[in-house]
Amino acid sequence: MVLLKNKKLGWVLLGISALLIIILLQLMSGLDTRARDLGCFDDEGCIKIESTLSVTHFSFGIIGFVFALGFYLLFFAKSEEAIVNQLKEVKEINLKEEKFNLILQGLDEYEKRAIKIIKEQDGITQNTLRLKTDMSKAKLSYVLGDLEKRGLIKRVKKGKTFANYLKL
Repeated sequence: MVLLKNKKLGWVLLGISALLIIILLQLMSGLDTRARDLGCFDDEGCIKIESTLSVTHFSFGIIGFVFALGFYLLFFAKSEEAIVNQLKEVKEINLKEEKFNLILQGLDEYEKRAIKIIKEQDGITQNTLRLKTDMSKAKLSYVLGDLEKRGLIKRVKKGKTFANYLKL
């Protein structure tokens, strides 16, 4: 959404600066013609033309800046948005990891083993989890039931066993 606004603003700035450049070029051309017609040296009219030319040079600098800003908004603002999105993703991942580590501190050894493996392999079946944790069926069933009551995992019936998913 912001990118679209930047693009529109970029086009507007480019259009305005192009229009102003055309106007200034015509003004300077007219001033040059008047200066030639007057045969300018120390004539009072020449001093006015010279001061007007100084203002137009300053105006070109400002218009150049507006043009460059418009160009930047059109073509380079995309990379900034990508960087911001990437930073948000990294921040979310770090927050999830911190939350997971805090939760681990409140669990016993059996629960820690089970939840770490569920995190590594989301949707792992209870039979496979039993083999990886080296727990008895009864112990694992008790541990998983306790983790489910706490809202840390979700168990879904899958044939004769359960698939286990992390809810964090």
